[in-house]
Amino acid sequence: MSRSGAGANGSQVDKYRQAFQEEAREVLIELESTLLELNQSPGDSELVGKAFRALHTIKGSGAMFGFEQVAAFTHNLENAFDEVRNGRLRISSELIDLSLAALDQIKAMLQQATGQVEDGERVADSAACAEIVAQLLKVTGPLSSSPASGPAPAAPAQPSEVQEAQSGATAVWKIGFAPGPDLLRNGTDPLLLLRELGQLGELRATADLAAVPPIAELDPERCYIRWELELTTSAPREAIRDVFIFAEDECELTVCELTVGAAEGAGTSAAASVSGEVSGEVSGEPARRFGRRAEDHAGASSIRVPTAKLDQFVDLVGELVTVQARLGAIALRGEDPDVVSVAEEVERLTSALRENSMSIRMMPVRGTFERFRRLVHDLARDLRKEVELTLEGSETELDKTVIDQLNDPLMHLIRNSMDHGIEAAEARLAAGKPAGATLRLSARYSGANVLIEVADDGAGIDAAAVRRRAVERGLIAADVELTEAEVHALILSPGFSTARTVTGVSGRGVGMDVVRQRVEALRGTLHVASRQGVGTTVTLRLPLTLAIIDGLLVRVGHAFFVLPLANSLECIELTRQDIADANGKHIANVRGEMIPYIRLREHFDIRSERPEREQIMIAETEDGRCGFVVDEVLGDHQTVIKNLGQFYRHVQFISGATILGDGTLALILDPDRVIQDVLRSRREGAAGEHFFPPPIESMGGGARGGVQLDST
Repeated sequence: MSRSGAGANGSQVDKYRQAFQEEAREVLIELESTLLELNQSPGDSELVGKAFRALHTIKGSGAMFGFEQVAAFTHNLENAFDEVRNGRLRISSELIDLSLAALDQIKAMLQQATGQVEDGERVADSAACAEIVAQLLKVTGPLSSSPASGPAPAAPAQPSEVQEAQSGATAVWKIGFAPGPDLLRNGTDPLLLLRELGQLGELRATADLAAVPPIAELDPERCYIRWELELTTSAPREAIRDVFIFAEDECELTVCELTVGAAEGAGTSAAASVSGEVSGEVSGEPARRFGRRAEDHAGASSIRVPTAKLDQFVDLVGELVTVQARLGAIALRGEDPDVVSVAEEVERLTSALRENSMSIRMMPVRGTFERFRRLVHDLARDLRKEVELTLEGSETELDKTVIDQLNDPLMHLIRNSMDHGIEAAEARLAAGKPAGATLRLSARYSGANVLIEVADDGAGIDAAAVRRRAVERGLIAADVELTEAEVHALILSPGFSTARTVTGVSGRGVGMDVVRQRVEALRGTLHVASRQGVGTTVTLRLPLTLAIIDGLLVRVGHAFFVLPLANSLECIELTRQDIADANGKHIANVRGEMIPYIRLREHFDIRSERPEREQIMIAETEDGRCGFVVDEVLGDHQTVIKNLGQFYRHVQFISGATILGDGTLALILDPDRVIQDVLRSRREGAAGEHFFPPPIESMGGGARGGVQLDST
């Protein structure tokens, strides 16, 4: 019987090995988080058990799929946590650090097994592995060869089991093991499980072949054999079940205690002295019981799909949305009721398919956030600072494409906060703060966007120091007047750094600039807020998805634009009389509230006759409410975002383009960046190739926190 199941070919073996590697990486991420939690709560037995089970899974599955090096190395770490689990060893900072170093080596082994180690990635070091094992042995002391064979029980345990284990008594366990129909197909080898079970004590096995069909009907990828096992051991029930921990969802397993006492009497009295209870399941209905388990497992099952295939699927849905818009336009022009009915049905199905495809791409940010626990732990140790990372809103979902590109920006922000923002424990105590600092990583929804914040309670940004450094580097003139927000924004300039020396953490002036570039590439914005002596908060505003959005289609002359529907609040008319009443100011009175507006006709220099009645689309932006004047609002539009290409990559206020039903191109506007473009152009005094409206200035913390037009 091969590791990948009888009759499996080479491609199937590769498929199972690849599946193991992917699952092992996920287990390692979770295990790393568990270890860091244990460092904060060393007495938590539930976390200890969670760590042990993860190590046991990696070791057992690794051996099963041919990763002997991973299995052998992990076995040493599993031994250590078995000692902790059995109460013979305490969690210490040294053990946590060794475990984290061991995880790095296991990750490297898995990466090397693929033969695709990229530049900058860690490579498994045999000398480092040997040193880690040697240090583990110093911490744990001499261990038995079996990872689960200690006389003390795992907590929680029954009082009787505790007494038996402490007295060194043995027990005879009756174990029923029936592999499920998919056990072999998933790469599990039952014989390896039986061998591992035999390491716990004396094992007698009886194979039941009654279910084996005639050879003509036999499925070579299914195991028809059941085993009745008797195990004489001093190990507790948990150790026996741990042998099957990575196969328990694919088999029928019963464990019951037959005899407590000396091993000599085990064989004669086994059948008549059942004193333990069947673990987890009723013993009467094995077929129906396994059927229910299989159904439950199938109901919660999932499949792995390569990202490239998912991206291709979403691209095809996007093309379908465009074709559906064309069909709708043709149906309206033809006025054939049958064609219109079909077009409406296609629109309904396309909309449902679009929503479904988008939901498939949405993933919680938890996995990305959890990775930074290790970064904060290591940086705190290297910088000799006390820092606790708190995570909020980890279940917030984002497009996978966005999540994949978040790692570097968040890493730079955290490193910058740890090095520059958070003070050493002595400085914090002198300032009246607790010695331990708090670094908060949070996510929350805001309309069609997600706000991700990296906040610390450190020293904050020294605005005067930032200004001096900016003057030294020639970024601003010495006599220029800047608001506090504009001073904070200087740290995002290319090459800017207030650090006078380069360290292993920061000081080269590339971190914040990288963050700004990456966030803008994701059609997002970045905002820095800080109070000296209190802390700093950096907020990333990111779109939920980069593929398809709901938009509002508008027309200015012969040009078409799309405004994100999530930002749009309402539409009002703008007449020539309204303009006259405002005395030439770009302000509209909306139910007593003064709303500034930008004329897209003038901003984009669209030379066509202005209609008698124009429309103002009022949108919610980072600077408050602002209006965008257009000729006509055409209605809702499912917008497939197309990249404008490298030639227009610096046009920040355009998110992309989309194709309308008649083949016309419409530009997708980013309201926040249109406002920022107007502000920047006004500050620079640019006349440019097109007309800019009167100056817009940020009120920066006024009653409405909006934008304002002056009267010049």
